[in-house]
Amino acid sequence: MAEQTVMINRAPVLTLWGAIVAERMGYDWEAALTFGKAMAGLNAQAKGRSLGIFGPPKTVERDGTPKKRGMGEEFWVEVCGRPVPAKNTDDGPRAVVKDKPIDPASVTKYLEGKFKDDLEAVAAAMRELANAFAPDELAGAAYGLYESFRPEIPKGEKGWGRPGELRLDLIRSLGTKA
Repeated sequence: MAEQTVMINRAPVLTLWGAIVAERMGYDWEAALTFGKAMAGLNAQAKGRSLGIFGPPKTVERDGTPKKRGMGEEFWVEVCGRPVPAKNTDDGPRAVVKDKPIDPASVTKYLEGKFKDDLEAVAAAMRELANAFAPDELAGAAYGLYESFRPEIPKGEKGWGRPGELRLDLIRSLGTKA
């Protein structure tokens, strides 16, 4: 198979990977999309704070750690090592931002806009990788796998939001090492 690369920034890559991981863990695709989007957003907030792009969280416990409640959640789902606030809706479980469930259609539109014609090929490579692991193994390995294949960008603030090269052959090769 010929090497295929996609120029893209990391946020949509992590969103799609998080959704595929959540799907492999047993969630339906619509729920998985919301979990991937929320997880990537929480990671971006943490990274932005570490780079000084964003200020500290507004709600902090006395010991200096952010609160992990009051975000409109009924429960938490761990995706790629990050707890994601979620609630049950009439349509099934959804990640929430504040008290609003994330709309899976908006995540689909976001991914289609970022990946364009490459979305299906990238998703197929990621699914191949996810399926190389049992769900419980994938849960523990997911973020490390992402770090292995994510697009390379400059370190620090100068890399924020910049595109890098996502190599589909690299994603597929990680599945053969499982």
